[in-house]
Amino acid sequence: ATGARAHIVHLAAGECAALIEFARAAGIDLSAETCPHYLTFAADEVPEGATEYKCCPPVRYAPNREALWRALGAGVIDCIVSDHSPCPPALKDTGDFRTAWGGIASLQIGLPAVWTGARRRGHSLADVSRWMAEFPASLAGLPSKGRIAPGCDADFVAFDPDASFVVRGSDLLHRHPLTPYDGRTLTGVVSRVWLGGSGVTPDGEPRGRLLRRGGGTL
Repeated sequence: ATGARAHIVHLAAGECAALIEFARAAGIDLSAETCPHYLTFAADEVPEGATEYKCCPPVRYAPNREALWRALGAGVIDCIVSDHSPCPPALKDTGDFRTAWGGIASLQIGLPAVWTGARRRGHSLADVSRWMAEFPASLAGLPSKGRIAPGCDADFVAFDPDASFVVRGSDLLHRHPLTPYDGRTLTGVVSRVWLGGSGVTPDGEPRGRLLRRGGGTL
């Protein structure tokens, strides 16, 4: 009615893909994202009492997970985002981080988590790059990010698509590393990272810049 555009965050229900397609066919400017945990886990596989799987919206059953993958492959879902949700400050000292999360933290392992599921279903690294880098940068209005092209910022990773590793929560650099990925074998290992063409390491000095929509800095 207003002509405004909309973006659906944290899409967890695969049956909504048909509604999104219908809305776009009607001329609504609409995009949608999902998250690695909705593409990886299924409610029927969650152990009893394992509250580290708690997120909002909740993880649904295996057929729903496959519906999300099909929607990604069809271009109905545009991108995958980490939903890396830190514990709210008011709950920091309670010790009960498992009930405080809105999402399941995956910033450090999001790429291998998605690649593990994507390659199993016949998707390519180019697909993953579009879902996790190119479209999110475009949506955020950052023309120098998310792609390899002249004039862009030369943010790269060296990624081995065939190497595998077992996730250990104690090895994660998240502030609160309790994770449902603990003990899960993932495929794809990042060995090197470059930011603006310069190499970065976990123990190096933090650096970066606040970005303004359109490509400038704040």
